[in-house]
Formats: sequence, C-alpha cells, structure tokens
Amino acid sequence: MLLRPLLQALACTAVAAAGLPFMATPLRAAPSLQALQDALNSTAPDALNAVLEPGEGLDPQQVERQRQLLRQQFPDATWTVKAGAPLRDGRATTDLTVTGSRQQGPFAFRFVAQQQLVLGAAGNRFNRQEVIRESSLLRTGDDDLKVTLQIPDAVLTGQRYDLDVVFDDPLEGAVVAGSIRPVTAGEQLRLLTPDLPLEALGGGGLFKSVQAPYQPGTQTWAVLLVHPKGIVAGSKQVRVVADKAGLNL
Repeated sequence: MLLRPLLQALACTAVAAAGLPFMATPLRAAPSLQALQDALNSTAPDALNAVLEPGEGLDPQQVERQRQLLRQQFPDATWTVKAGAPLRDGRATTDLTVTGSRQQGPFAFRFVAQQQLVLGAAGNRFNRQEVIRESSLLRTGDDDLKVTLQIPDAVLTGQRYDLDVVFDDPLEGAVVAGSIRPVTAGEQLRLLTPDLPLEALGGGGLFKSVQAPYQPGTQTWAVLLVHPKGIVAGSKQVRVVADKAGLNL
C-alpha cells in the first residue's frame, strides 16, 4: 500500500552520480477509508495498528517500515485514500495516491505514486489487499517533462509485450538518455532499485520488447530518463495472468 513506492530515491541517486471485502461482524464497525487515510498521514508510530492487521498480501509492520522510509525521503509525504471504480466482477476498489517533494542542493524532487487496490476487512481493520494497478513517477527540473509509460497493466503468461516510455513533446535536438530494468522481489521488499545504466536514446523514448514469466504473478519495471530539462524516474507493475479473463478486471 504505497506502501512500497519503489523509486522514491532513484532520481536523488542519479543526480548525485490492499479480494472481495469480507462482511463486517455485527459487533464491530466496518473499517473506514478516511480512518486509513488519517492513519497513513499520522506521525504516531502505532497509528496503523488501529486500521490494519496481518492477512493475505498485507503485512502491517512492513507497511509501517516503508511509510517511515518514505517520510525520511519526503518529509511532506501526503496520502490520499478514496473509493475507486468497481471492477467488472463487481468488487469494490480503493485508490491510493501519495505525493511528496524534497530539495537536495539545487535539485527539487517531486514524487507521485498511485495504486488501485482491492481491500478485504474483518471487523474494523483491513486485513487483505490485492494490487490491481501500481505506478510511480519522480521528477526533477523546473518543468514537468511530459512522459507517457506505455506499459500494460496485465499480460498473459509467456506473452511477449512492449515496454514503451515516450517523451510526449518533440525533443528539438535535445540529447537524452535512459534505461529500463525489471525490479526483483528482493529489491521491492527492501525498497531498492536495480542498476540502471544509461544509454543514449533515439526516436523520442525507450522501446523494449520482453517476455512475461510462464507462472502467474507480477513484474515491476523501473525506468530512468535523463533530459537537459530534468530527470524522470518511474515504476510500473504488470500483472501476469494465466487466462484472458484476468487481463481486463
């Protein structure tokens, strides 16, 4: 739960060299999205204990560690939690957004990450999450470079698919560089980023064809783009599913 924004420190490094919800039990109030938002934005170290408990896809201790790490990187980090659009199978979703900024020497960093989650609950605590969509962007520079991550939300097992990261505006002779690499499960857990060796780019962006794993799960991609007007670092999760029904939830 934004709770693992993968690239919150990536640009700093480059420049410097939440299942179908369970029914609430009659004697306990259902959990509130507002309460979750308040807990995420609280400075109290135990605030999340009131709204989260361990369950499938959800480790409150890991959530807290990652929340604190994000606050170290971006002291003004702010979470927004709201109801999202229902999935085709009728499951309710929750949209999480976190924004933050920091100044490091002459460089100003702006961070935004988004998740669409299916949250499960028992009583007054959330105890399960399924990540439907997840992406993040971290920018430097005075202007927000317009960049589009043309990376699918979901693919079939074993399928070849395209990863395109495109500058929306003409380069007008600007020399740009970039890199895109997969993020391992271990790197995700420790909020680390893979090595992203830069290569000169032609054609206005990054274009790569890859193959999905043969087992269902997820792939996460880390992207770094360097432009004379600033740096853009991003991440995008791709769901890997075994049947076509899982492609468009």
